[in-house]
Amino acid sequence: MNEQQNRTTRQNSTVTVIGLGPMGQAMTRTLLTAGHPVTVWNRTVSRADGVVSDGATLAATPSEAVEASDLVILSLTDYQAMYDILDGATESLAGRTLVNLSSDTPDRTREAATWAAGHGAAFLAGGVMVPAPMVGTEAAHVYYSGRDEAMERHLTTLTLLGTPKHLGEDPGLAQMMYQAQLAVFLTTLSGLMHATAMLGTAGMKAKEALPELLSSADSIGDILRAGEETPGTALDAGEHPGDLSTVTMMGATSDHIVETSTSLGLDLALPLAVQAHYRRAIRDGHGGDNWTRIIDSIREPR
Repeated sequence: MNEQQNRTTRQNSTVTVIGLGPMGQAMTRTLLTAGHPVTVWNRTVSRADGVVSDGATLAATPSEAVEASDLVILSLTDYQAMYDILDGATESLAGRTLVNLSSDTPDRTREAATWAAGHGAAFLAGGVMVPAPMVGTEAAHVYYSGRDEAMERHLTTLTLLGTPKHLGEDPGLAQMMYQAQLAVFLTTLSGLMHATAMLGTAGMKAKEALPELLSSADSIGDILRAGEETPGTALDAGEHPGDLSTVTMMGATSDHIVETSTSLGLDLALPLAVQAHYRRAIRDGHGGDNWTRIIDSIREPR
């Protein structure tokens, strides 16, 4: 079989999806639309009804689901769910590629890669960086890490879910990037809700406040890029030039946010956490440095 025939076979090959929450369902439908036969399995069988109506095949057991495909995609709550589901199907794993797109810690991800290898399976970890409705669109991208050969073997199929960004062979790296992205995302969401609550005490409705706040959130990337052609270069060099903003200036702002939130009777968990970063940097003698100096207390908490 020549390379073109190999590629065609991969493009039309069966894919297994285990875990049919909104993300698993979206991936299944994306693969079906692209012409892949898809075998599915889910602990709550009724969740498969919609995708089976769309053309997916429901496996009776995890072993049957695994045996249906060379490529097995997992979309589960966490990595423990993978063991709970596949521990009885380990004899079926040899020669297959497990792509686990579930959220967990980098250490547990590395342990899972070792577990999969012990059963003869290749392993890719991944993090889908869009919500379910955006899977398979041009806006979608997915971080992966794991063996280059496994990534190359299934690249055409995985690209259907979103632009793949392979970070390297360390299986924990994609999980690390996923958690780092979520740290930004979740903190931003909490900040938006804190700010909305703050404005609400002055009688402003959320539908009035959020458009203004979202505009501010959207501008953060542009602000950081305007200060440095390649954001992070100065950080890598251990440089924190305070010519545009300083720890002292940003720390004063954080003090004002705490004072305002206190006077309004709002929860202080988020503003106090932010304030603590600046106060420690000032105590350590870095008040004249750029606000990026707060990374020190994040890297080495006391």
